[in-house]
Amino acid sequence: MSTFDPRKLSVEYMDGVTFTKPIIPRRYTLTHSDVTGELFLNIGMNYAWNKINPMRDEVLGEWKSNGSTLYYCVYLYIDQGEYNQHIASKRIEIFRRELPLALKAIRYGDRLLFNTYPYLDNASIIIHFLSAYPQFTIQENWGTFLSINT
Repeated sequence: MSTFDPRKLSVEYMDGVTFTKPIIPRRYTLTHSDVTGELFLNIGMNYAWNKINPMRDEVLGEWKSNGSTLYYCVYLYIDQGEYNQHIASKRIEIFRRELPLALKAIRYGDRLLFNTYPYLDNASIIIHFLSAYPQFTIQENWGTFLSINT
């Protein structure tokens, strides 16, 4: 796994989202440059679909609620039918290896929200691996932002 470098993170707030409001809807689109290692985080009421490339290696996330409990959902597109099972298997390995860095970048990039609402650090992170292949369509609990960032 790569080490998170805050200097390589660019953050853009979009369409009515501020540093601290709203929590719901609040959607995150994290993309990157393979060449420079830079990370680009867009935070808005909608995903930044215009920032997504054909490889579909972005990390999409959003806050959701279950009653009075908030949790953070991440959506990772493993193949969308474009890759064979071997490539899909490799992509899921890469996502799992790089996901802690992505979650740290999201937490750091939206740190003013977390500072305003410290209980968000204890929200569960639910990862959805999305695939045309049933064996790669997986949902996992990855702990909390507090556990990821320690």
